[in-house]
Amino acid sequence: MPDTPRPQARLSEILRVFTTLGLASFGGGLPGWMHREVVLKRNWMAEESFLAGLALGQVLPGPNSVNLALYIGQQLRGWPGAAMAFLGILGPPFLFILGLALLYGWAGGAAGLGMVLAGVAAAGLANSLTVGLRTARRMRGAWPWVMAGLTFLAIGVLRLPMIPVVLVLIPASIALAWRASRHA
Repeated sequence: MPDTPRPQARLSEILRVFTTLGLASFGGGLPGWMHREVVLKRNWMAEESFLAGLALGQVLPGPNSVNLALYIGQQLRGWPGAAMAFLGILGPPFLFILGLALLYGWAGGAAGLGMVLAGVAAAGLANSLTVGLRTARRMRGAWPWVMAGLTFLAIGVLRLPMIPVVLVLIPASIALAWRASRHA
């Protein structure tokens, strides 16, 4: 079945979408919202392309959500799209967080504020888990599961430093994927 043509995103629309995403997401879960807006709601990008950007954003230095926003913007409209996604994801949210910091300094001891922040963090965690489960459904064969298990074991259980673990497992994972594609 051939891919249906995807609508081209306008630069102003990329800026608006990423500004909304940046302002609406607190405590994580931003890749889940990006997936909903870019892949499911607007059909700007294929699922596979989004997941490739998600994986790339996780191995590059810097915040995953910013890396993913840059990737999506670049895929949609080149460097101007990447600039709009970057401005949208970081600009207004930065100003909003600055305002919240001032408010917290003024009313940090207010009753119930901690509970509100815990609820927002729980919603972000649920969104992150949704993206993780969606990614897991697409994993084919045993090797991706083995690599995911090794990563969890090394970092989560054995508490090894993440950078050396990633520096070992990424080349191994690429080699296994390359080998599997040659056999397919």
